[in-house]
Amino acid sequence: MLVNRRVLTLDEFTIQQYRNIPNATGELSGLLRDIGLAAKRVNVEVNKAGLVDILGDEGSVNVQGEDVKKLDVFANNQFMGALQHGISCAGIGSEELDHYVGFHDEVSKNSKYICLFDPLDGSGNIDVNVSIGTIFGVYRRVSEKGSKAREEDFLQPGINQVAAGYIVYGSSTMLVYATRRGVNGFTLDPSIGEFCLSHPNIKCPDEGRTYSVNHGNFFRYDEKVRAYIDRCQRKTPQEGGPYSQRYIGSMVSDVHRSLIKGGIFMYPATIDRPNGKLRLLYECNPFAFIVEVAGGKASNGTQRILEVQPGSLHQRSPFFVGSRKMMEELERCLAD
Repeated sequence: MLVNRRVLTLDEFTIQQYRNIPNATGELSGLLRDIGLAAKRVNVEVNKAGLVDILGDEGSVNVQGEDVKKLDVFANNQFMGALQHGISCAGIGSEELDHYVGFHDEVSKNSKYICLFDPLDGSGNIDVNVSIGTIFGVYRRVSEKGSKAREEDFLQPGINQVAAGYIVYGSSTMLVYATRRGVNGFTLDPSIGEFCLSHPNIKCPDEGRTYSVNHGNFFRYDEKVRAYIDRCQRKTPQEGGPYSQRYIGSMVSDVHRSLIKGGIFMYPATIDRPNGKLRLLYECNPFAFIVEVAGGKASNGTQRILEVQPGSLHQRSPFFVGSRKMMEELERCLAD
């Protein structure tokens, strides 16, 4: 089999990137490699989920009060295990765990990064074969190297992220990650078992023609959010509208579409969830970082998401993210 050497694998690309950074230790490259390895393992199980006893509910409830799916548990174990057995991560926080985990071994305690992740976003769609994904954010620890990671390492504002990314398990499996140098996407080539660079230097279009929101909650949203949704539906062709509504119910898939094609994703607060539903650390911050690096914007409706100081590991937040001009129009509606 001939291999196209013009296409870089994830490992080759990250190594090439960090060779040009003075004093780079390669730890971040190693951490991304560990995440890629865990993603491949999860992808195998996702693709054969209907053939083994791994679909459906696991039988317990997570810290969010949600039924835990069997694949949720598997994915959490894979990402936690890959990061713990690597040499680049001092500890992890997961949506599926009540508390953060600081790794005990000496190599991990001398690592300079921690990772927060949602191991399987959209897992409510597992049983109906809809695209699901993994979301992660990487921070430089603030506690002293050589010690076990502490809570303050995990309760940092999103602007402190050094990298963030997501994996989509869909018609193809794709890993997208961002550093301050840019956003790049890698598609898994099953013939060689490697993520290969397929979407270099991703830029979020300034405008789009789709909006993603759960219309079932329309009358539970604030009147200003409803007014913006109404504007999306009433735009004339001269204004680039009317916008099409696209909502999968899997955040990774919805935001991925807006990032690639332009658009806006909204998960506002509701009457019964005044603090929002999405998790600030595991979902909002990573996507806000990725989309902002790509040229878009992200907000909780009143404040830039990346500037919010988290108060707890499982803090929730309203979330709006997408193309810059669409976000600016939304912000004007919310401020009106």
